[in-house]
Amino acid sequence: MMLLVDAGNTRVKWALADAGSALGAWRLHGAVLHAQLDEAAARWASAGVTRALVSNVAGPQLAGRIAALLPAGIEVEWFASSVERAGLRNGYRDPGRLGCDRFAAAIGARALAPRQNLIVATCGTATTVDAVSADGLFVGGMILPGLALMASSLASNTAQLPQVVPGAVPALFGDNTNDAILSGVLSAQAGAIERAVAGHGASSCIVSGGAAPTIAPALKVAHRVVDNIVLVGLQAATAWREGEARC
Repeated sequence: MMLLVDAGNTRVKWALADAGSALGAWRLHGAVLHAQLDEAAARWASAGVTRALVSNVAGPQLAGRIAALLPAGIEVEWFASSVERAGLRNGYRDPGRLGCDRFAAAIGARALAPRQNLIVATCGTATTVDAVSADGLFVGGMILPGLALMASSLASNTAQLPQVVPGAVPALFGDNTNDAILSGVLSAQAGAIERAVAGHGASSCIVSGGAAPTIAPALKVAHRVVDNIVLVGLQAATAWREGEARC
């Protein structure tokens, strides 16, 4: 049993995958806030985990907590961006500086939409919008504040604008301050994704992350919402490596 872990800035997402299972076909999966990590670990402990693949962008302190909570004696790999993995070449100027979650998400997106120019947008605390070419090159991408962070920055740095909780897609031109703010931050998020799709000539756009259900309805380009694209990418990377080992 393989444990897949995506430790982000706000939540830790995880899944348990049987060897050879289809992408996203997990025995169990979940997501917890950092403070609730013990709850997830309690479920890992009784699952018969033999290996773990962990993507962590939340810093060394959380990495230490995860390491301490993994089942004893298992094989653990800390996923890192590299020059090439799972058939995806890393076009970042310094490949090791690419966020490991972005590299994993690109691997997952390419596994779901092979041989296509595609955009993968992961919408969480930050929103990343990355381009992958049909021949398997991670071209590069964009990083912008996430939806909630954009809304919070307006409330924190202006005297009279309220804190808005992102929700249903409002009219393009809001007739009240809350809707005007929400329309603005949604338009910024959707506009970045749409610009990336147009600029890359993408035939496929995959949207993931906690804010994806809010942002996706605002998009004016064809897209597919995929839950937990980083975990999908970790699973795809594992399957690719196992296939190489059998050759």
